[in-house]
Amino acid sequence: MARTAAELPSGVRITDYISLGVLTNTFPRQTIDEVLARTGRTSRRQRELPAHVVVYYVIALALYMQVSYREVLRCLLEGLQWLAGPTASVKITGKSGISQARTRLGWEPVKALADQLVGPMATTETRGAWYRTWRVGTSAYPQLRMVSLVENGTHVLFGTTLGAYRAGETTLAHDVVAALKPGMLCLADRGFFGWALWQTARAAGADLVWRIKHNLRLPRETALPDGSYLSTIYPSPGDQRRHRNGHTVRVIDYTLPGVRAAAPVYRLVTSVLDPTQAPAKELAALYHERWEIETALDELKTHLRGAKVVLRSKTPDLVRQECYGLLLAHFAIRGLMHEAALNADTDPDRLSFVHAVRVLRRNLPRTGAIPPSGDRGRA
Repeated sequence: MARTAAELPSGVRITDYISLGVLTNTFPRQTIDEVLARTGRTSRRQRELPAHVVVYYVIALALYMQVSYREVLRCLLEGLQWLAGPTASVKITGKSGISQARTRLGWEPVKALADQLVGPMATTETRGAWYRTWRVGTSAYPQLRMVSLVENGTHVLFGTTLGAYRAGETTLAHDVVAALKPGMLCLADRGFFGWALWQTARAAGADLVWRIKHNLRLPRETALPDGSYLSTIYPSPGDQRRHRNGHTVRVIDYTLPGVRAAAPVYRLVTSVLDPTQAPAKELAALYHERWEIETALDELKTHLRGAKVVLRSKTPDLVRQECYGLLLAHFAIRGLMHEAALNADTDPDRLSFVHAVRVLRRNLPRTGAIPPSGDRGRA
């Protein structure tokens, strides 16, 4: 006898109301429902922890890395007691139930949510995020086998791809540069330069300023008035010998005299061929702003996750899920900081990420309950 599929009941359950404050503003319930439906993870049975609640819970885990699973859930559900009265208590699912709920959800919906919502947030008024008419982003390579882009100024990590430990950074980078858009200027370190990745990034529509090894052979074909010159890169040595299938780039060589531990020569290649659009001295100075990625990673790994804190998850899928939860939480915090910076007409770099995290952690449980279902009138 065929089993009839259980459906979610009509009406609103107590777990439909969770006090998420800024998280529900950054990641609307409707968008989460769409992602769950698209990835086939929508809850089909009545559960203590339906899928949309688990998504918010995964993001909240990143805000309370040193707190137990059940206490994080208690923090989220604390605002619900008003529904049943001050003497009633909200049932907090056990650790086993939480683990089962996370396993049912998997990591794919969390990644899909990050891919859909996490992206550059700077406006034309945002200080520190632009070079002339370009939105500046840099590529990064943290130890977690994660490759990401960061928007300078706002420190938003976007286009992130996670891979197995054995996966190479440049291999993962092919998926990451697909998040580039026209009007962006991507900075990257010399470890990423190569014909295939350069072409993939250019196909996305962005302009590039990438460092390369100073001994890479790039003949000076056309000298330019700012000291840079035009040259040609090729897909292979054979193409270079036959001068076929080449692509014109602009080369900038410079030194940093008086700077301790500086390399003898720095060499950049850029797709911006006109020196009047981007003079060599300005691009050389701009390239060193790529170190903002280190600040963004420090925010993610040290101040949000916690220094030397090991991720809680025990399986590869849940590790991926937890990592994307960290990225979503970081994006929500950076969104608050960006809004504050715009209101104060200041550079987001001048605001303290640590202070923002503390404020959010302190106020998250106090936020009025928000109904992420259709019955918003009961809030």
